[in-house]
Formats: sequence, structure tokens, C-alpha cells
Amino acid sequence: MLIGELADALDVPTETVRFYERRGLLPEPARAKNGYRIYDEQALARLRFIRSAQTAGLTLAEIGGIVATRDEGTAPCTHVTELLESKLEGVKVRRRQLAALETEIEALIERSHHLNPAD
Repeated sequence: MLIGELADALDVPTETVRFYERRGLLPEPARAKNGYRIYDEQALARLRFIRSAQTAGLTLAEIGGIVATRDEGTAPCTHVTELLESKLEGVKVRRRQLAALETEIEALIERSHHLNPAD
């Protein structure tokens, strides 16, 4: 498939595909005689993984580490699990912080109801 077809399959701009190639996240594709990039199903699966990993909160550097490990022939399962556990802990910390912020804002709103505008 051509770059436009690959991009359309995952609803991303073609420039995103080129960016991932430059970052080494996608392997250099084969080229047709006219110079067009030709992608296979592996590229589609890799791009799906990248987008899914980003949705899970992984950075492109972290995704690059996973991809490199996989490309070396090693299953990155333990590494991925550790990254995801770390991301989950970060989410839990942010949720606690947001809950505290919510409580503080609610208290300020409640307090504002009892203020005298003349003061």
C-alpha cells in the first residue's frame, strides 16, 4: 500500500508516517520504480502499535525502545509491563492531585457564596 493508504487506514496524516520513519519507529519502506513508498501489513501493524502505545501514555522514546528491542528479536514483554505499571502509577498520582484540587475549588466556591460583596 502507498503512504496515503497507510495513513488513511489509521486516520493519521502522511507526514506523521514520515515522521515515524525519520525517528526510526517505522522501518524504511520498499520503494516502487517511481520512488513511491510501498508499505506492507507489518508497517500497518507497527503503526497501530505506535498509536496504541501513545494512547497509553508512552512517549516516542519509550516506544522506540520497545520497537528496537523487538527488532533485535527479543520479546519486550517485561519492559512493556514495567513501563505501563509506571504510567499507571503516574495516573493514580495525578488522580489524587486532581481530587485534592477539586476539593479545594469546591471549598472556594462554597466560601464565595457566604462572602459579603461589600467587603
